[in-house]
Amino acid sequence: MSDQLQLSEEMSAGAARLRVDVFGDAPREHVLDDLNFLNYRLADVRISPEVTLAAPDITWRQDGDKAIAYDGRTMAFTGPWPAGPVQKVIVAMLALRMEAVGLHPFHASAVRYRGRTVMFLGGESNHGKSMGQIEACRRGAQLVSTETTVVDEDGRAVMGSKSVFLKKRTEGTERADKAAPERGVQKFFGDMPSWEQYDGPSTVDVVVVPAIDGNFDPSLAEMIPFERQFQTLHSLQNYFLLNELLAPGLPMPIVDNETLRQARAGFVPRFSDRPYYFVRAATPQVLLDEVDRIL
Repeated sequence: MSDQLQLSEEMSAGAARLRVDVFGDAPREHVLDDLNFLNYRLADVRISPEVTLAAPDITWRQDGDKAIAYDGRTMAFTGPWPAGPVQKVIVAMLALRMEAVGLHPFHASAVRYRGRTVMFLGGESNHGKSMGQIEACRRGAQLVSTETTVVDEDGRAVMGSKSVFLKKRTEGTERADKAAPERGVQKFFGDMPSWEQYDGPSTVDVVVVPAIDGNFDPSLAEMIPFERQFQTLHSLQNYFLLNELLAPGLPMPIVDNETLRQARAGFVPRFSDRPYYFVRAATPQVLLDEVDRIL
């Protein structure tokens, strides 16, 4: 097994930094050929022009049998991994580094609508955050974020992904159970509407937990503190892949711990101290009709 360093690369998301070192005989220009998945999941991930971190957060020894391990600080790949699992690990590790600098990635979309920033939270059910965002934009809202909304300690949306769908899954992460990404748009809207982006940070004013299902009668309910915090923590935990396989027989190592969970739980009630509504609807149009009632 070769210990020759082929690449040391640093990535950033806001003030968070992550270093990846790649070893082996095969030269490598970048850890990943493109950053589409990282930007879809974390928003505005960039390759830094130079490495500033003293030690790697992820190491990858390309030779040997496929394996992965985590020692509480550094994730270590061994063997011939495809890009898909590598980018998933980068997302989880970079999300940890983001939390360390006060940035919280939410599995949520957000819009600037009727003078307020509305977050569509992908909570436990995750049924409607994208369609709700698209319908709001169709009604004149400006786009804040799509798949991920990054919130600071003061409850402001400071960054967000801009791609509504992940149109192609990278090798090693293909899923036969996922519908064609724009099928829902065709069903509900015909064509994808256009919209303007909202630039700059904005305080999240209202959180909507949507549930879109063709069998639902419309309903809107303001959520109690337990529900608000439950759904918020569920959204934040989405980035740590505790329930995922990276490859057959190889689960994602557990990167979370009690200290991190307690810190995250401390942020949750602070953020959840704002209006939250659970909205059931058969279509995105009915969902936004209900949302219009509270704005």
